[in-house]
Amino acid sequence: MNEKKVFVIGFPKTGTKSINSALTTLGYKVRGPFGLRDPNISRNAYEMAFRFVEQYDAFEDVPWCVIYKELDKKYPGSKFILTLRPTEKWIKSQVEHFGIKTRPIREWIYGVGYPKGNEDIYIARYERHKKEVLEYFKDRPDDLLVFRLTEGDGWEKLCQFLHKDGPDSEFPHENKGVDRSSKRKRKKIRRVIKRSFVVLAGLLLLGIVLYWMRF
Repeated sequence: MNEKKVFVIGFPKTGTKSINSALTTLGYKVRGPFGLRDPNISRNAYEMAFRFVEQYDAFEDVPWCVIYKELDKKYPGSKFILTLRPTEKWIKSQVEHFGIKTRPIREWIYGVGYPKGNEDIYIARYERHKKEVLEYFKDRPDDLLVFRLTEGDGWEKLCQFLHKDGPDSEFPHENKGVDRSSKRKRKKIRRVIKRSFVVLAGLLLLGIVLYWMRF
């Protein structure tokens, strides 16, 4: 187990899943989000998080990103990674991924449970989080890494911050928008093929029945 804890405190859809894969490759045991559907997550988050910290080395997504101050105080010497993405791309991804699907944890973080139609609220919270994190760590450059996957940040920057040797593999890029679009297209094509097969099978069966009815 790695000695120092690593907390990824960027909001969802900023490359947190890619960092998860990268940290796993580096040997960290990573814990992702939790409490997404817990209606009492604002009260339960801290106790649950502290319990998970004893079992894992690194942590990403919600609610880790909004309890970083408490984590910093309880686990001194930890490393923090703020993943960032251009705001316009971030909110677009939020709307495409979550739409009007509400979750208690988003109600806690943003004040409203879904991004579609509430883009201004989400953007304001995203920008405020970024400013607050940078302000909090402004005198501690060794404890915070600002990581922008969309601008080319990768193994060199991450491994230098964590004092790890970089692997030979390419840096992971999870949940890319183009990948999701391709998956949706492939799923749609499979549905069309399946329906076409059912129609053809029905026509074939009808043809056989009509053929035998002639006799």
